[in-house]
Amino acid sequence: MSRSITAFTVLLALPMIVAAQGAPVAPAKPDTTTKVTVGGFVDGYYAFDFNRPANFDRAFTTQPARHDEFNINLAFVEAKLDAPRMRGRLAIQMGTSVQANYAGEPRNGAISGSELARLIQEAVVGTKLADNLWIDGGVFLSHLGMEGFVSRDNPMYTRSFVADYSPYYESGVKATWQATPTVSALLTVVNGWQNISETNSGKSVGARIDYSPSGSTTFSYFNYIGDEAPDSAAHRQLRSYNGVGLKSSLSSQWIVMAEADYGTQGHASGSGTSTWYGGMFTGRFQATPTTALVGRVERFADRDQAVLVTGVADGLRANGVSFGVDVTPQPRVLWRTELRGFQGEKAVFPKRDSGPSKSDAFVVTSLGLTF
Repeated sequence: MSRSITAFTVLLALPMIVAAQGAPVAPAKPDTTTKVTVGGFVDGYYAFDFNRPANFDRAFTTQPARHDEFNINLAFVEAKLDAPRMRGRLAIQMGTSVQANYAGEPRNGAISGSELARLIQEAVVGTKLADNLWIDGGVFLSHLGMEGFVSRDNPMYTRSFVADYSPYYESGVKATWQATPTVSALLTVVNGWQNISETNSGKSVGARIDYSPSGSTTFSYFNYIGDEAPDSAAHRQLRSYNGVGLKSSLSSQWIVMAEADYGTQGHASGSGTSTWYGGMFTGRFQATPTTALVGRVERFADRDQAVLVTGVADGLRANGVSFGVDVTPQPRVLWRTELRGFQGEKAVFPKRDSGPSKSDAFVVTSLGLTF
């Protein structure tokens, strides 16, 4: 695989994709049903970590990111455009989860870094090339995983380790094809593993396939391949990531979600490969029209710290369990409370008085408003 995937290659491939649809593309017609909507979301929270981190930063999770502090997890305003042959979304954001997720945004040159990048949740424009085929470009939410960046849209308030340690956003171009009523496929070319500013002269590729045999169940496969080394490095660090997922509404009250991921990355020395893996299972029970009970079990292991850097000699290998209660007092208001704990094989969780600990636990409560 060459170090660089050029835009020229993508442009050559697009006509073949369009031709595969069968009928020739008709001349574009003016959109007469264009719809523009404006909205937003605010998620305020308080979390208490029983390890009481000294600097108030919680380790390893991006939501919640702070301990013993009232703060904003995520707030954004958005404008969306929908039309038969074009679409787009612009969302400007702030919050501690934004700061945590964009902290690794690279600075390579004077016009780069997280200062501007972290304000952009999405800035994406799309056009319809043929029946059931769209192409979108810009900064967009990631194609990887079963959980998303916006807390409101996930079955639990916090996000699992497999979500936190795969990209939430990407910068590039993607093609989405609704192959059949039950199968959709996506192909993307992006700058890299959750970065808007470039780190090298190569590009990364990814794909996703969703199969929905019924309206209530979806099976998913998603992947990513890209070089994580800067151009100045002596050796490539090819990262390969694969994941599978399931989301199913078992009844009007029960929803389950599961995911399993496996990743590899070449060592900086040029010899050997690091691996990491993770998985989660989440169940959500709608006990009453306004109250839901949620639980999750998970496992994450990154011995060589390929994607999760602990700051100590040992990589994180831990099991986790979470329990939550969601209350919807009003249609646009969501109050979520969750208790989450971890048990690791090594002492990697920061603890204020006694140094790193093998375990950690916290409780968080959040009040969210959609407008």
